[in-house]
Amino acid sequence: MSDPIHHECGLALVRLKKDLGWYQQKYDSCLWGFQRLYLLMEKQHNRGQDGVGVGCCKLNMPLGQPYLFRERNARRDSLIKMMEMQLKNLSRLERKGILNPNDPESFKSNFDFGGEVLLGHLRYGTSGSFGEGGCHPYVRRTNYLTKTLMVLGNFNMTNARDLNHHLIDRGQHPVFDTDTQTVLEEIGYHLDEAHDAIYRRERDAGTKGEKIPAIISEEIDIVRILEKCADIWDGGYSIAGVIGNGDAFVLRDPNGIRPCFYYENDEVIAFASERVPLMTVFDAEVDEVHELPRGHVGVMDHRGGLEIREYTEQLDERPCSFERIYFSRGNDPDIYRERMKLGENLVPQIIEGIDEDFDKTVFSFIPNTAEIAYHGMMDGLRKLRRDQVKHKLIEAAKTGEPIDNFLDSLILKSWPRGEKIAHKDIKLRTFIAQEKGRNQMVSHVYDVTYGQIQSDETLVVLDDSIVRGTTLRDSIIGILSRLDPKKIMVVSTAPQIRYPDCYGIDMSALGRFIVFQAAVNILERTGRHNLLTDVYYRCIEELEKPVGEMTNPVKAIYAPFTNEELSAEVSRMVTPEETKWKGEVQVIFQTVDAMRDAIPRHNGDWYFTGDYPTPGGYKVVNQAFVAYMNKSGERPYDVLL
Repeated sequence: MSDPIHHECGLALVRLKKDLGWYQQKYDSCLWGFQRLYLLMEKQHNRGQDGVGVGCCKLNMPLGQPYLFRERNARRDSLIKMMEMQLKNLSRLERKGILNPNDPESFKSNFDFGGEVLLGHLRYGTSGSFGEGGCHPYVRRTNYLTKTLMVLGNFNMTNARDLNHHLIDRGQHPVFDTDTQTVLEEIGYHLDEAHDAIYRRERDAGTKGEKIPAIISEEIDIVRILEKCADIWDGGYSIAGVIGNGDAFVLRDPNGIRPCFYYENDEVIAFASERVPLMTVFDAEVDEVHELPRGHVGVMDHRGGLEIREYTEQLDERPCSFERIYFSRGNDPDIYRERMKLGENLVPQIIEGIDEDFDKTVFSFIPNTAEIAYHGMMDGLRKLRRDQVKHKLIEAAKTGEPIDNFLDSLILKSWPRGEKIAHKDIKLRTFIAQEKGRNQMVSHVYDVTYGQIQSDETLVVLDDSIVRGTTLRDSIIGILSRLDPKKIMVVSTAPQIRYPDCYGIDMSALGRFIVFQAAVNILERTGRHNLLTDVYYRCIEELEKPVGEMTNPVKAIYAPFTNEELSAEVSRMVTPEETKWKGEVQVIFQTVDAMRDAIPRHNGDWYFTGDYPTPGGYKVVNQAFVAYMNKSGERPYDVLL
């Protein structure tokens, strides 16, 4: 992706089903579980880079000994730094004679992450603080095992403000931090209620106090607790948590917006945000890793069993299409095929854009996430040329025309030609520049292969999505123009992004979307600026309605225009003004229908269509447009908190 938007967060959970001695004997390491957690997180590093956190719950610890641990880090390269720190702590304890790494009891007692339930989180924040304090997991500590709670997740709750006021109405005093804190407190409240009901019953029946915790652990019903929480949640989420007694859970939202997968064998249960990390880390076949159904929770009791249960009614399936286009890694077999198809489905528009002049066209991609779609595009172009050659050969056979008359020009010179043109200098740091020099620094993030393009040729570069267009304008187009092509065509595998996301992706400010800017530009240039004002007042009216009755008036901004008109304006906007190059820039977007053909199941496309899967989405889009018109600079997440 050329535009730097924040990825989805990633979660990992490892539940050991055996005691540590089992892993020491079989794998010659008590660290086996912690190592699996690290590997799951590293294989999902694409999902979060502004902070990480790990948590651990140890089962059956003696009274007076700590049992719940957490570590968070928001520094650069935080995952590797945090893991290195834990291993250094382990070595230090071993040198001092405090810990014997080959003794399971010594290891569990003295190493913070030597427990049976391990959780990990990779964060790309969309709300709240962005330092270490904003990293997951969040913890709610008490003196009771079955009231202590740790949670983390990949989610945004669209109604975080309402959830906070719901806590206030109960008489609680929530801290307005993030929706994560709200989720923690909501689960914690119902956990307290369930705990206290059992405790009072046993106390009144004369049960000895030291026996009550075991009874509570047996009777506590996490599914029932989550049923009550889900009644007021609105958003996309996959959430993992553990109670102090060792009961763990992972749940997925009722629309299946956010992804979640799990794997189980005789010695471990594991959950992750993507399928392939589980396959790789546990050497599992694709059919051994299962998708957690929407509206379901995987419950792991303190004895190590796994049960998949429905905790809320399943709603229309609307899994996020951006997961398939960009966020998830492309080595998942299904995602690989879908991205290939996304590239192939762009061929008709590309052919029209180059006027079928293969002889004077070079195809490439903007690294690195568009590479799979690029191969799909090239396959599609070659299939087209093969069909054209086949048709020409058949016609020649009918007419008796000598094949040599056209073979060279039709096949050898006009075969789709691909080159590695754009290169990204990933380690280049632009923060060393002052604000006035930042754009100049950004322009050097990319570099090109020189000498591969002629001045009469068209350069087609594939990108997976275009959100803000700033990198295209400030960097990519300028550096590609140094090759002096006749035309630069930028092709997006994603459709035009027109509406904010509110379920976990940091795409909430309407005014930053280049397609929205294009629509506003045309409205102002053609004297239709009043439409913006009309939509503004309609959005205010919508925000006065109950959330379940809201609609999306922002669609009216785009209604007067065709996709081609908006793309043409985007093309004009990303063309650098100060350049010696006099060539043409054309931007092409995937159509929504073509995207749906490539990704038939993952139909969550609200950022393209404005059709949100939950009522809270409509509240966010209205709030986003009002914030744009008021020039408040606030994100809908911040307003709604």
